[in-house]
Amino acid sequence: MTDGTDRPSTPQPDPTAGQAGYGYPQGAPGGYGFPQAWQPNPYQQPLSQPGTAGEPPHHLRAPQTQQPPLEPQPDMQLAGFTPPPQPDWQAMADRSELQQRRRKQMWMAAVTVAACTLGVGAGLFILGRGDTAGKAPGPGDASQSATAAPGQDPNAPTVPGEPNLLRDRSGQVNIALSPDAVLGKVDNGNVLRLRSNGNSYAQAAEPVVDASKSFTVSAWVYNEADGGSRFAISQGDGTSYSFELGREDGNGKKSWVFRMQTDEKGAASTAVAATSDGLNTVRVWALLTGVYDAQGKTLTLYVDGKEAGRAPVAAAWSGQGPLQLGRSRHHGIWSGPWAGVIGHVLVWDKPLTADQVLALKGGKLDKEIKPVGSWLVG
Repeated sequence: MTDGTDRPSTPQPDPTAGQAGYGYPQGAPGGYGFPQAWQPNPYQQPLSQPGTAGEPPHHLRAPQTQQPPLEPQPDMQLAGFTPPPQPDWQAMADRSELQQRRRKQMWMAAVTVAACTLGVGAGLFILGRGDTAGKAPGPGDASQSATAAPGQDPNAPTVPGEPNLLRDRSGQVNIALSPDAVLGKVDNGNVLRLRSNGNSYAQAAEPVVDASKSFTVSAWVYNEADGGSRFAISQGDGTSYSFELGREDGNGKKSWVFRMQTDEKGAASTAVAATSDGLNTVRVWALLTGVYDAQGKTLTLYVDGKEAGRAPVAAAWSGQGPLQLGRSRHHGIWSGPWAGVIGHVLVWDKPLTADQVLALKGGKLDKEIKPVGSWLVG
């Protein structure tokens, strides 16, 4: 158990009366500054204008952070990371050969042009195409209740007509992207790249689960930061997180962590954490799954389908703030900005068993066990 007090933060002014708070533009009603349906989306990027031949569009320009390598590297061993295909992924593979060829040509051309022009990887990227590094995030059993519009890619990660709004494939809680949050692709689906700064995160309009009751949260992650605590998923309120899932860097130790708060004040002394031991947390794909069992009074961290840490917790506290991707709330400020990639985000309002978590990694989870929220699963 760690108290997790040593973590980078991105301080922002505290919300005041009449302000939206949570880092979103001020003045937007509805709480947390989430864009309303009748308002322009404040995160809508300007449409790219046709350019000269060879000029990359705006959304393909390079980020300023290190990309996962396009080719396998000696220090990046992802052995065993070969999840079997599932219907979601198979639907992608079943597209015509001509469509596949054109898509690959477009991706590779965009990456090549951007790299030549700017000297670094493109913002809309491909990870390790053709090698094991590019096969994350792995499959899962997300509900396909959301139906694509005619002509819309059923596996598109965003809401039709809203390129900066991640589509909830299981429920109704879509997630807004901030300006520096960039969508990309890997061989098995869609991912979100975050750049470890105050403008690189994603936020829902509301909480997805009641953290005082049993729940499970899971995502494939790729952390590029050598140091600092980094959080892929969290939920809480303006003062503190209720739960957070990511990488902990404290007391000279780096580990994967699933942490919960037992008090609304968010003190380190009231936090309970399950952490991994001896696992690499840098530049490797990992399936992180956090399970809170309210009846069993335990929280458990699984890494790649295997139990990595467990801690007893008498009761958990649940804030009313929305789900966050790429950051967490500590003592009234945003902390632990994620540096890297997040994909295949799933949330259940029940505690998955150890066997079910293992089945999740292999893409064999019973489809009747449906999540209440799923993003970036196509």
